[in-house]
Amino acid sequence: MLELRLVQGSLLKKVLDAIKDLVNDANFDCSSSGFSLQAMDSSHVALVALLLRAEGFELYRCDRNISMGMNLGNMAKMLRCAGNDDIITIKADDGSDTVTFMFESPTQDKISDFEMKLMDIDSEHLGIPDAEYQAIVRMPSAEFAKICKDLATIGDTVVISVTKEGVKFSTRGDTASANVVLRQNTTVDKPEDATVIEMTEPVSLTFALRYMNSFTKATPLSGTVTISLSSELPVVVEYKVAEMGYIRFYLAPKIEEDEDETKPEV
Repeated sequence: MLELRLVQGSLLKKVLDAIKDLVNDANFDCSSSGFSLQAMDSSHVALVALLLRAEGFELYRCDRNISMGMNLGNMAKMLRCAGNDDIITIKADDGSDTVTFMFESPTQDKISDFEMKLMDIDSEHLGIPDAEYQAIVRMPSAEFAKICKDLATIGDTVVISVTKEGVKFSTRGDTASANVVLRQNTTVDKPEDATVIEMTEPVSLTFALRYMNSFTKATPLSGTVTISLSSELPVVVEYKVAEMGYIRFYLAPKIEEDEDETKPEV
């Protein structure tokens, strides 16, 4: 038997809105420690990892580990039927091929329930090793979203370069190029407005803006975003989900093609 009750139901709606365009179908894994998801996007370029810890739920009952395959588009449609202040309860019986979502208004005078069929989804769980990153940038999430959106009007890729001076986002298109530099800034009134850089060595990597813009759909979840960079590793773009967990997006850097087009392919 599985029963999860989330008082801040709007959090679940925001989580789904953040990942449904990147991942179509995925398994939600429930264990005694929490509610999690790990899935590749359809083109197997980006990876999403979600964790909502058990302690963040008002009620969390998970008698045994269970994996529930769901179509995220359908799940998001269902969650749109919940009011922003509604309490959301997710229930599934052992061995059942359905999951029930129940929405209660804060005043308890309206209760809706929706039943959804579960899917059989083959998915391999990738072990994501803990890594040491050469540079970690914490910055306002809305600022990161604006930079990615603005640069996408000019080019397809963004070069993220971190030095002692700050973090630079650059792009180059056919007719224009653009650079946005954020200097380290920790003296702001509100901590979420700060740009904080931890760096062991400078790093400069290129990423597809299409994916970065997809990741920024998680902006409503958190006032800050953490970007972890290392030359040999995928970037990690992390948004905290209240005090109960996180969404992490992993994306491998693009290898710059050699400018000499005449070189024979080896």
